[in-house]
Amino acid sequence: MDSGFYAACTGLVAQTNALDLTASNLANLSTPGFKSQLEYYRALEASTGNRTLSPLNEAVNDYGILGGTALDMRTGEFQKTGNDTDLALEGSGFFVVKTPAGIRYTRNGNFHTDADGNLLTATHDAVMGDEGPVVLPGGDITFSSDGTISQQGAVVASLKLVTFAPGTNLASEGDSYYSAPKGSEQLDDDPRLSQGTLEGSNMNPVSGAVGLITLQRHAQLLTQALSIFHTVFNAAPAQDLSRVS
Repeated sequence: MDSGFYAACTGLVAQTNALDLTASNLANLSTPGFKSQLEYYRALEASTGNRTLSPLNEAVNDYGILGGTALDMRTGEFQKTGNDTDLALEGSGFFVVKTPAGIRYTRNGNFHTDADGNLLTATHDAVMGDEGPVVLPGGDITFSSDGTISQQGAVVASLKLVTFAPGTNLASEGDSYYSAPKGSEQLDDDPRLSQGTLEGSNMNPVSGAVGLITLQRHAQLLTQALSIFHTVFNAAPAQDLSRVS
């Protein structure tokens, strides 16, 4: 009974965390450059330290728990905006941003300039170029596919575009920002930048809604299982205890 109770309890915790994750993905359907997060599961360890449990204990404790999340790096749909400072990246590249917390990475190219010509994100953080924060002169600006910024044919700056090796742990920090292990960034040797365009969220609303309903149903079933363990299965021991008394 205890093993079943623990399995149902940890299962409910895993489903609750997965529900929160799916709800967050759906809430960012309209966020440019948003990358949905996928949950993954791992098996519960059936032993503690050097203590090996019996085959029976290993069998009854063989169930999965939420192991963590991973970014879905598929590209979202591109949407034309006509705004010269709206930028979208094809492939796996990232823009580099300087925030109060340090260097961060984003796929959200919804940029703008301030009165001094600084190229900023929607949250007013500096967009980085090869030589530091990007500062643009007044007038029409052209962004080439490789990130080169020019005005009337003269190069004025170049965006810093980076990528990461497969398996790099990118941690979501909100506002479409991601942090990465120090030294893991690599210059993107094949950048494909599109001006006047934004990349949409890569979250599929239909599959997200179906997944949300499925997770809710699983959570309800696990809640019922916990209730059964707590009431029905405990009834017999409680009755036996009263007879002994």
